[in-house]
Amino acid sequence: MHARGESPSVARSWHPLAGIARAIAFLTIVPVPADASGELSGAVAWFPVVGAAVGALAGGVRLLFGSLVGATVATVLAMIVLVIVTGALHQDGLADTADGLGARNLLGAAGADGARSRRLEVMRDSSTGVYGALALIAWALLLLTTLTSLDGDRALRALVVACALGRWATLIHAAATPAARVDGLGAGLRVGRLALGAATVVSAIVALAIGGLVPGATAVGAAAVVAAMSVVFARRTLGGRTGDTLGATVAIAEVTVCVALLAVWQGWQG
Repeated sequence: MHARGESPSVARSWHPLAGIARAIAFLTIVPVPADASGELSGAVAWFPVVGAAVGALAGGVRLLFGSLVGATVATVLAMIVLVIVTGALHQDGLADTADGLGARNLLGAAGADGARSRRLEVMRDSSTGVYGALALIAWALLLLTTLTSLDGDRALRALVVACALGRWATLIHAAATPAARVDGLGAGLRVGRLALGAATVVSAIVALAIGGLVPGATAVGAAAVVAAMSVVFARRTLGGRTGDTLGATVAIAEVTVCVALLAVWQGWQG
């Protein structure tokens, strides 16, 4: 994900259509008009909406192909769509963050500042290490088995809610942590209180309307826990947020919400 240049005017940057276009450009590979570029202050409130749309696309694939090729294959296809439409950026962030965490074994007596610098250095490396690969495998297996355990309709609903709340969780992460670097996506994404409040309302509405009252509330709570843990992790191990921790928060929140919904729905059946 790359932050765009400055918008031509403040008024245009806060125009609703410009805001959602910027959110789409920022969060997906979907092409948008050239004038959709600009700073993200008017776009972050739309993140859960764009996330819900991404989840609906992936969930639609799961629902459509489930009766044709079976739940497992349809879920794999849905996951492929989920990864492709977002440019695999959240998975890349998850892998890089895991590699940075794994770097603790290489630190020796470098001290806290040296440990943070080393982790950030490892996270900048474009190659994926063992910890990153394991994190991706765990994410994929957990999401696959969770969605396969749901019927097509519930898998669709779970993905819509999870993808909306995943973007909300990363906004909390961005708002509650300082930037670990002076450059990069982590420094460029700033979330104001008004935008975070709007995103929170939208996310709650999506979760409760699509997931149902109790499942939706459980999903919101699960995403909030992931967001809080990501804030603590980023502050203690890296000194703040980076683009990788933002992406990792989305990926982890998505799969956590899906697991939470599965648990609630299976609990009701039991």
